[in-house]
Amino acid sequence: MELDQVTRSRLADATLAVVVGALVATAAAFDDGTAPVDYALIALGSLALAAYRSAPRAVLAVATTATTAYVLHAHPGALSALPVLGAVHTAARVGHRGLAAAASAVFLAGYIATGPTTGEIVERVALLVGWFLCALVTGLADRNWQAYLRQTEQRALEAERTREEAALRRAGEERLRIARELHDSLTHSISIVKLQAGVAVHLARKRGEEVPPALLAIQEAGGEAMRELRATLEVLRTDEPTGTPALLVERARAAGLAVELRVTGDERPLTATVDRAAYRIVQEALTNAARHAGPAKVIVQLDYTVGELTICVDDDGSADRTRTPTPGIGLTGMRERVVALGGTLHAAPRAEGGFSVRAELPLDGVGETV
Repeated sequence: MELDQVTRSRLADATLAVVVGALVATAAAFDDGTAPVDYALIALGSLALAAYRSAPRAVLAVATTATTAYVLHAHPGALSALPVLGAVHTAARVGHRGLAAAASAVFLAGYIATGPTTGEIVERVALLVGWFLCALVTGLADRNWQAYLRQTEQRALEAERTREEAALRRAGEERLRIARELHDSLTHSISIVKLQAGVAVHLARKRGEEVPPALLAIQEAGGEAMRELRATLEVLRTDEPTGTPALLVERARAAGLAVELRVTGDERPLTATVDRAAYRIVQEALTNAARHAGPAKVIVQLDYTVGELTICVDDDGSADRTRTPTPGIGLTGMRERVVALGGTLHAAPRAEGGFSVRAELPLDGVGETV
């Protein structure tokens, strides 16, 4: 099983602490007079580094205290400063510059107090001061670098968000333009056809003549075309749902369709993309049932699970199970919405008669519906 990022980080920190402790303990083994208590102080100061991510100030205090006590007791060489150097670097990295400088001063004071010769003091203390300055500077540099990376990431995210907003705005403007063009061209032409057919039907009835069936069909088709065009224009003007699946069921009942809504599982708020897709799927399925199923009963079922929403719209209408349905604009758009969210869609006649639409939508759906 692959280790997660947190576990890998903890293992790396523990490994670093063990390596530092091993180096200091190895150097201590070559010094005369190193006592067991010195090894205990080395272990305490070194192994504390394993917790530097979660408690940098505590690690700095423990490493400085234990290592300074070891220096005062055993008078070791400059390599004994490694645990404090690591603690100073990590403390400066998270912004505790003053504490890191104070810990450096405490350790250096303890090291000077061990009483080496004057030449050794100058040489070793200068070396240690350089090391501690490097630890402070690299800690601050790493902190600044991390801040720069965060700012760069935020700018990239902001740029991506701006691009998405611009794309959505352009898509909305294009939908409005198409709606205006359709309204200006098709609505006028269809209205004229419907009006002329209505006038012809009226005159025929007024003269007592039989109205030709073709004329009645033209009048009815014109009215239906106007209603569908208005619905299409409404969709183009706004891609946001104007209600819920429950409201769609109520509207379908009011229009004379026998519809039943069933909700199972733990119903909860959905993300905008999943909510929009669920609304459009139920809307399209009910529209198809009203148009093609005949006097049928429709069952709309919403099943909420931990990570998925399953939408089933089944009718017992007159669909022929031996015929493969020809995907129209409605089914194609429905499938595109589901696929964009990483889900699956099944739309086909049922074995027992009627038609079934089943969509499975991940509740953490990615992407935008089209």
